[in-house]
Amino acid sequence: MTTQFVDGLQSSSYTAAETAFLDRIEVVNGPASVTYGQTAPGGLIGMDLKKPTATPLRQATVGFGNWGRYEATIDVSDKITKSGNLRYRVAAIGVTQGTQTQYVDYKRVGVLPSLTWDIDHKTSLSVLGSYIYTPDSGANTVVYPLVGSLLRGPYGRISRSVFLGMPRWNTNKTTSSMFEYQFHHKFNNFLDFQQVFRWEASDWDLQNSYFNEQVSASEVRRRAWEVQGYNRTVALDTRLTGRVVTRPLHHTWIVGSDFRQIESKTANMFGEFDTLNLFSPDYNFVPCIANPYTCGSTGYLTHTSYFQEGVYFQDQIKWRGLSVILGGRQDWFNTTTRSGSRQYNSDGTSTITSGSPSERPQSAFTWRAGLVYKFDFGLAPYFSYSTSFVPQTTSDWRGKPFSPLTGKQFEVGLKYQIPKTEVFLTAAAFHLNEDHYLVGDNEHPNFSADAGRVAAKGVELSANANITKDLHLTASYTYTDIRYAKNNLTTSKIDLVTLSETELVAEQGKYVQNVPRNMMSAFIDYTLPRSIFHGLGVDWGIHYIGFTYPDAANSYKVPAYVLFDIGAHYDFSELSPKLHGLKAQLAISNLTNKYYVTGCSSDQCYVGQARRFYGNISYNW
Repeated sequence: MTTQFVDGLQSSSYTAAETAFLDRIEVVNGPASVTYGQTAPGGLIGMDLKKPTATPLRQATVGFGNWGRYEATIDVSDKITKSGNLRYRVAAIGVTQGTQTQYVDYKRVGVLPSLTWDIDHKTSLSVLGSYIYTPDSGANTVVYPLVGSLLRGPYGRISRSVFLGMPRWNTNKTTSSMFEYQFHHKFNNFLDFQQVFRWEASDWDLQNSYFNEQVSASEVRRRAWEVQGYNRTVALDTRLTGRVVTRPLHHTWIVGSDFRQIESKTANMFGEFDTLNLFSPDYNFVPCIANPYTCGSTGYLTHTSYFQEGVYFQDQIKWRGLSVILGGRQDWFNTTTRSGSRQYNSDGTSTITSGSPSERPQSAFTWRAGLVYKFDFGLAPYFSYSTSFVPQTTSDWRGKPFSPLTGKQFEVGLKYQIPKTEVFLTAAAFHLNEDHYLVGDNEHPNFSADAGRVAAKGVELSANANITKDLHLTASYTYTDIRYAKNNLTTSKIDLVTLSETELVAEQGKYVQNVPRNMMSAFIDYTLPRSIFHGLGVDWGIHYIGFTYPDAANSYKVPAYVLFDIGAHYDFSELSPKLHGLKAQLAISNLTNKYYVTGCSSDQCYVGQARRFYGNISYNW
């Protein structure tokens, strides 16, 4: 599990991040709670938003693809003052497209303006703001039944275009706004001050249905539901960074404090059940909750307030080729939740009831230590140990709050830069324990249960190589063995022949569901020689995802699958210098249009994406 951070602060938006607004994406493996706060042991995804550049930047793109995709972006940065101490940047995007599923579309418009002011040669301030409106998120798909997706039924496989929802009850709209400032002051060569502040607001409006059960080989049972929600977040991170030399040691240290306040409200309502024929769907059904006063519906309200504050420190010590890192963090977290309901009456009135607020304070100290030694010939062995802490705000069926999710991870590895080449190789072995891991409660639907400890161990290998000036290779392999290590829960196995529950089995020792043991990918980019067609490059990629289990009982295997990608890119400046800055690219994923299942949950499965192509033309001036 990974957590998303934007400019070092955790994002709490309903809206998915916009890649057109990002300068860089980093994946940090393992627990990183010392400097980033509450993160899961699996790691985090760090994203840096676009900010004004030191040199002028002007770029525009138009894109196209199957399922009616059309896209346009612009990214412009330049100085405002003659000296360049005040600069601006504006990035914007507009996109519309269908998906492989009928009645499911993706539409978005967004803008990210920013300013950077170099107040003096030691002080700078960057101010950013963004607005993203997504009237259709493209995520209104529902899972497919086991028979017809993973298992071929008497009527064949279910088409990837079949929509299991209700076209006249089909909304998934999000809106998000953000304001952020980043302040930096360099006192001298030994001490820096940094502060990042963000205000973020997002709203979500969903009207859809969810798949409940398979009635027969051709029919499924579904239920309408509706959710409205909003999040309001205020976050601040303040730190001092220093450099000290205590011969023969060189220290780079950080001390800081951060806080995060989140206000979240949701209102949801569930409608009646109905059935849908998968091979001859009738989409005329409109749920009763479309007019809740008529059918006397009940809505459920939740208001949650989160507050987190932490203080942290880190010291990186260098001596010759040896680097040692030590860090610690103390977190205080509190959440207050108030639940209620709203009863709609046939006379046009409604009655709201509200329960008493529940408060759950939690705190923890986490730390990490690591060392790496870099040899002159390019080899760097390393070792690290980290702990993590993530508060859990839900309760079990008895109303008892769950303990925080805590983790511990050991990792040992090698990094090797082959001398006089651009070939970088890595190898790592890890062992991770995660306590108070939550799973669905088999005896009490709609509630979670504490699955105790989950243990994961594995190996990661990667290679990044510029084999020649025109030939580049990226490859990786991961082996992960993740199981329920300490668990007193039992669950029922699913028989694939009868599709019924059979004996009860203990979860302890079983593999965690939907986590493949083996994953592999490779990507090659080759630019053709000038004598053939200079400026033209071709890409080729392969992805292998190993089998998974659908549940904690390990009832059956979801098969492994292999996908192929190809692409091409061309620099038009090779035709004429007048076309400098004009480039085109084309990418095709799932080249063979393979029908595959990415994962299942007992008797429900997720069908993977069909063949997809995307191209764009970009111009830099």
